Amino acid sequence: MGLPDPAALRRRLFGDRLGTALTLLLAAVAVVGLPPLVRWAVLNAQFAPDAAACTALDHAGACWGVVAEKARFILLGRYPGDESWRPVAAAGLILAGWLAVAFGRIGGRAALPALALPPVLAVPILGGGVAGLAPVPTELWGGLPLTLLLTAGGMTGALPLGIAVAYGRRARLPALRALLTAYVELARGIPLVAALFVASFLLPLFFPDGVALDMLWRVLIAIVLFAAAYLSEIVRGGLQAIRPGQRDAAAALGLSPWQTERWVVLPQVLRATAPSLANSAIALFKDTSLVTVVSLYELTGSLGLALAGDGEWRPFYLEAWLFLAAIYWLGCALLARISAALPARA
Repeated sequence: MGLPDPAALRRRLFGDRLGTALTLLLAAVAVVGLPPLVRWAVLNAQFAPDAAACTALDHAGACWGVVAEKARFILLGRYPGDESWRPVAAAGLILAGWLAVAFGRIGGRAALPALALPPVLAVPILGGGVAGLAPVPTELWGGLPLTLLLTAGGMTGALPLGIAVAYGRRARLPALRALLTAYVELARGIPLVAALFVASFLLPLFFPDGVALDMLWRVLIAIVLFAAAYLSEIVRGGLQAIRPGQRDAAAALGLSPWQTERWVVLPQVLRATAPSLANSAIALFKDTSLVTVVSLYELTGSLGLALAGDGEWRPFYLEAWLFLAAIYWLGCALLARISAALPARA
């Protein structure tokens, strides 16, 4: 890989007055802001899990020791320590599917199963009760595995439901169109927090006596229904972009209406809307932090539990939050790469 062309680089940075002004502004910000940031984050930082040494810094340097001290609790939540390999395996399974698709190891029609199957397989690993694994109640699940499970499981359930709703809103049955339109507008008209509270406290009232559904699964149902409403509008927009002539051509080739949608229309729709679908997945990945309000402790909730009751490490919330911010940024970057890889390899 050769060096960048100096002339092209100069045109990009100083091609016009606006570009020159922005370049000089960013350079000034870097000159003023980077040295103290590097001193705080690296040169004066304390990396060992030594609370006394961190306190002695008096915030003149970062205390990354809080990450080293609390990493297991932040990343795995309250999961039993002697079974830590199970949430690590579950999270690794989901991330392996994401990485395989993002970096082109799996593509085409195999990409969707590679993204959808890992969260399904992660459930028995986390829950146990099978293959000799000790049962672990869902209220002890947390940290990164729970965040990944809610994101991947939510999208796995929401995408087919969103596709079905998008097709239903194009059906010839007025009652069906009205019902699905009301569902979409209702879901889009309330915040996710409200949907989580409904799933947590109102949904159990509709179950028969003696029938109970775990909080985690009620929350996942709410996430699926909420996300499906948004995905249905993305898919419906993609369907409207397909020219009628393609269906006519498929019919002329002898394809049934079902085969036309399955083999001709839907692949084009999913390929064209992949960036928007990935954008919804990124939003859902970050919105999983809201489940803390119903006592499910994903990454942000686990961080709160890890530091709230520990007066020794509580003053170093900032460093712990920066650690979480890096995890969320990496997750969003990976999902964005998936959105770029799917159309290219479809």
